[in-house]
Amino acid sequence: MIKKNVAILYGGDSPEKIISERSSVTIEKHLPKEKYSTYRVSVSGSKWNVDIASGQCIPVNKDDFSFVLDGEKIVFDCAFIIIHGTPGENGILQAYFNLLGVPYTTCNAFVSALTFDKYACKCYLRSLGIDMADDFLLKKTDVFDRSEIEKKIAYPMFVKPNAGGSSFGVTKVHSAVDLEAAVETARKEDCDVIIESFVEGIELSHGIYSTDRRTLEFPVTQIVSKNSFFDYEAKYEGKSDEITPAPVTDELSDRIKRLTKKIINRLECWGLARIDYIYSGDRLYFLEINTVPGMSEASIIPQQIRHAGFSISQTLDWLIEDACWVGTLRN
Repeated sequence: MIKKNVAILYGGDSPEKIISERSSVTIEKHLPKEKYSTYRVSVSGSKWNVDIASGQCIPVNKDDFSFVLDGEKIVFDCAFIIIHGTPGENGILQAYFNLLGVPYTTCNAFVSALTFDKYACKCYLRSLGIDMADDFLLKKTDVFDRSEIEKKIAYPMFVKPNAGGSSFGVTKVHSAVDLEAAVETARKEDCDVIIESFVEGIELSHGIYSTDRRTLEFPVTQIVSKNSFFDYEAKYEGKSDEITPAPVTDELSDRIKRLTKKIINRLECWGLARIDYIYSGDRLYFLEINTVPGMSEASIIPQQIRHAGFSISQTLDWLIEDACWVGTLRN
């Protein structure tokens, strides 16, 4: 069997690069060694380097997505994108790989860009009649006007970067005195800011694997944050309990799974994705979708894969197989 050369792209240009690196280690560990020659590729701005076990960092030739090792040119057959944030989750890398005709393991460029923009994604999904928190978009050219925000959003409210993840720059605001500072905190991560009403309820997360060739359903996870909300500490530093499968009724679990499929189909998402919800008053509120979900050993998707009875190794193997198969259609 001729092994495929797989680049595991990690890092990126957002604060989420730390999480991305952890995910890349898990992916390399679990990919079948008999089928793939794997190389972790660190991406930081225009600097792309292949990490070699000897400690070498070899530059990637972006003209054809290759590198030279011991005098031999190695061309990558597939890009496993595990960059959370820019440029891996917002369509930039996907557009590059489309130009080169290199298969990749995520949604296409358009879907990645759409889902990365929280406000645009919510607007796109509203036609489905999905419950969502009230929101207010503050563009980079807009002047901060507390009264305009307060006309639409009541306290407490969440102030977030419109494009970003992992709760960087997110603040839960309880009173007017803290609102402007929260907006400035969010603007450090993204010029556009989305402000959403707080919905009291149970936080639930559902992952799915969906490609042109197969769909895998995972169980629902309940998230119980030990902080005031599911912030960075709660997500990545042990300040939360993630219960899989979630202690909810079968009826609610089925509702969540049906809604996830509906959203995935409407957006035409591809590969692994995770959607977060708030369940409140028998209503299921859409929070956001992650099209490059975390894949560290402690991340939610690996937990759900294991509880569904699949192995992480098999799931990642399918993802590369399906990416290479659909790559012929994309290009």
